[in-house]
Amino acid sequence: MDTTYEARAIAPAVLRELRERDDAGVTRQPLTDPEGGAPLRCCLRHSEQGERILLVSYAPLRRWAAETGAEPGPYDERGPVFIHADDCVGQTSGPGYPVEMHGGRRVLRAYNREGRILGGTLIELPQERAAEMDGVLRDVLANPEVALVHVRAVEFGCFMVEIRRG
Repeated sequence: MDTTYEARAIAPAVLRELRERDDAGVTRQPLTDPEGGAPLRCCLRHSEQGERILLVSYAPLRRWAAETGAEPGPYDERGPVFIHADDCVGQTSGPGYPVEMHGGRRVLRAYNREGRILGGTLIELPQERAAEMDGVLRDVLANPEVALVHVRAVEFGCFMVEIRRG
């Protein structure tokens, strides 16, 4: 079983939609980040002090289901994510886990091709051990039923990044 994977930022077309109206149907107002450090899901890095950002409501499984024809049913969650207020250079995908999206406790939620949850893996690695996330993701993806994995922050439930097979 191929366990190579890519981490996916929110796609540019979806970002344009979220800046207009988020997945809760609301147009959000930009803010200037006073301190920096917000995890940006548009480019998979932390914001810098003074950057213009938006906190929007995002439904990642719903977006994936629309793309693939899956039906996530009750697993269709919506939650807050930070994105740049304006277009950015972004990153749509890349090999390996984006280290800047690591820190604190994370849950890896695995979903099958129909959009149903297969289970979750709790991981708590300090920032200096973020490279170990790669092995954990490969273990989750070793299950051939797993179509994608969502990494979420435990404390706030925020979606961090989507992982798909490479």
